[in-house]
Amino acid sequence: MSDYDVLVIGGGPAGYVCAIRAAQLGLKAAVVEKKWLGGVCLNVGCIPSKALLRNADIARLLREGGKEFGFSFDNLSLNYSAAVKRSRKVSARLTKGVGFLMKKNNIDVHTGSATMSGKNTVSVTDGEGKVTQLSAANIVVATGASVAVPPGWQVDGEKVVTYLEAILQEKLPKSAIIIGAGAIGVEFATIWSSYGVEVALVEMLPRLVPLEDEEISAELVKAFKRAHIQALPGHRVEALETTPAGVRVKLSSEEGEKSLEAEQALVAIGFKPNSRGLGLEELGVDLNERGMVAIDERMATNVPGIWAVGDVTGKLMLAHVGSAQGIICAENIAGVETAPLDYEMMPRATYCQPQIASFGLSEAQAAERGYEVKVGRFPFQVNGKALGLGESTGWVKLITDARYGELLGAHMIGPEVTELLPELTIARMMELTPAEIARNVHAHPTLSEVLMEAAHAAEGRPIHI
Repeated sequence: MSDYDVLVIGGGPAGYVCAIRAAQLGLKAAVVEKKWLGGVCLNVGCIPSKALLRNADIARLLREGGKEFGFSFDNLSLNYSAAVKRSRKVSARLTKGVGFLMKKNNIDVHTGSATMSGKNTVSVTDGEGKVTQLSAANIVVATGASVAVPPGWQVDGEKVVTYLEAILQEKLPKSAIIIGAGAIGVEFATIWSSYGVEVALVEMLPRLVPLEDEEISAELVKAFKRAHIQALPGHRVEALETTPAGVRVKLSSEEGEKSLEAEQALVAIGFKPNSRGLGLEELGVDLNERGMVAIDERMATNVPGIWAVGDVTGKLMLAHVGSAQGIICAENIAGVETAPLDYEMMPRATYCQPQIASFGLSEAQAAERGYEVKVGRFPFQVNGKALGLGESTGWVKLITDARYGELLGAHMIGPEVTELLPELTIARMMELTPAEIARNVHAHPTLSEVLMEAAHAAEGRPIHI
């Protein structure tokens, strides 16, 4: 007899959700977590960063919005330390909630580092060195990912930091160089610049947020320029070194070489899976050259009884994707009805200012695949709710197949667009067309009207433009 039906290694959004779903399906489940229930996301990632971004929105409004909104200050004081403390309270509340969910669902939580000593056995070593042997019919690897730092770059936690140090530090630098213009890079650029930090954002690829639609990248550059953020796409970091005053970053581009100096550098170039040292290789589990655990659509590895979900699989390193994988994994283990994931159609959200949200194919990708592409777009600058908010930058862009009316993707930049995304992803899942989205009556005045208007535009009959 095994101790558990399902033993999950890792208590992040992929792991703890998998354990909850397994318990709901009548399986005896447990989680092994070496540091934080809730993982990086709830403790030092998605959640506290959103709290900081909310503070940044207010700071930016107080610093720059007075003329438009009719208020002024003789001596405005912004306490960034208070913002960090608030973010820690938000994080603590949610992580405590995860602990409650474990108890509610009768899921055992073992604290310590896990290694797989056999196909169905896990050794857990706690902080005092005590080793506990656990057995399970099914083991789910949900160990996440950690920051990728190039060889030779020395992260000291003060002058050179990763997201971890950046999200916890209570004192801001006067100037910063952010290396990497993905989600983490552009979100910290937003936070820090809103508090008056002089920010330079460096990206090796030709565009900021390079995985987004090209027009999104161009719009973001314009918005960052207005926010006094120096955007440097197409610049490769040749050297990162510390100086008595901070850091020096040597760059190369088509224009030649240049050097930037600042008090601090944030390394945000990507993540690597936490798959080494678990015993996976010894058990014959397939890993690719980057260490990502290979899985099928069921979340199963090539070794029966061993499964993997979340960032460690490298499929799409987003918390909500990991949670969806966790649910599907548990359902497959239990042998109940489930559905595969279409990773290309997963929602993607970036919380910079302005926000970015997207799913599916870009216009260029759709054309490359041979679709007869039809685009529907609508700007926020003529949306009443956006104008009332004073946040009218950006637009919605729908990518459709002209022949069948299929919704192929959507790309949005503007106020609260991350909240608008679910209507479009469920429309895609339910095979709704832009004509049906346009026919759905949207409340007025709301930001969601822009979706309706973009759908009308895709049908060739825009109303308000």
